[in-house]
Amino acid sequence: MKLRIFTEPQQGTTYDELLMVAQTAERLGFDAFFRSDHYMRITPGDPGFGSSDAWVTLAGLARETTTIRLGTLVTPVTFRLPGPLAISVAQVDQMSGGRVELGLGTGWFDAEHTAYGIPFPPMGERFGRFEEQLEILTGLWTTPRGKTFSFEGAHYRLADSPALPKPVQSPRPPIIIGGFGAKRTPRLAARFADEYNLPFHTLDDTGLAFGRVREACEAEGRSEIVFSVAQTVAVGSDEAEVARRAEAAGQDLATLRTSGLAGTPAEVVDKLGEFAELGAERVYLQMMDLSDLEQLELIAAEVLPHV
Repeated sequence: MKLRIFTEPQQGTTYDELLMVAQTAERLGFDAFFRSDHYMRITPGDPGFGSSDAWVTLAGLARETTTIRLGTLVTPVTFRLPGPLAISVAQVDQMSGGRVELGLGTGWFDAEHTAYGIPFPPMGERFGRFEEQLEILTGLWTTPRGKTFSFEGAHYRLADSPALPKPVQSPRPPIIIGGFGAKRTPRLAARFADEYNLPFHTLDDTGLAFGRVREACEAEGRSEIVFSVAQTVAVGSDEAEVARRAEAAGQDLATLRTSGLAGTPAEVVDKLGEFAELGAERVYLQMMDLSDLEQLELIAAEVLPHV
């Protein structure tokens, strides 16, 4: 099992703080550094620095890290047109030497769209745009050099695109699709995703969601897909430290023990084992207090070697 660090910069984090976490995670041997893609703080509180742009951040990190993988969990299709998004992701993939992964979703936080003048269509249309963007992104990246790519859909039209630049990774950067949806999400994951991610659910829900995606993959004739989960983490050497970190994450400790990863390193290793039994190969550790690098050190020393 691979452990990945997942951050929420919209809560008010500077680039320098994100860089510190990314470089620390790389030094400690974590597999990847991911960030959310939001433009406004979600929970009440001081917005601090405010949010930052996900792909601008990842471009910077691409030049200031060397081995750790980088990505979004997840980029909303409402934020960017598919052609420019394909260019941005390909460029960051080049800048990182082929370390980028794209998590893509429909978008859900209507308030940030209103705040920054971004159209927020109904869910049905967002899913339609989601599917078309997946077709366009994969089409642009996999079109052979010297050929052009065209697409005609209900929401987007591309004519004779040169389909450049190309990413370093071949045939394209990995695509992650997530969510607990029962029908459309498994179908799209089976068609387009290299990885299916279920964020912030219990073990029972995880087993149910993984099963639906496996069935969709079988219907699509696919035999392999990576399964992953995202979990809020609060790991401590003793109960007091665990409670302090749960509070810093804005979570109730009792709830976090059920629907997150809270406890001593040994407790967390045991729960990670239960996720592994369900088929999870990667776990995104949601770190809410990015100043708490000691928690990263503890996880690296006492959890990472056992998974």
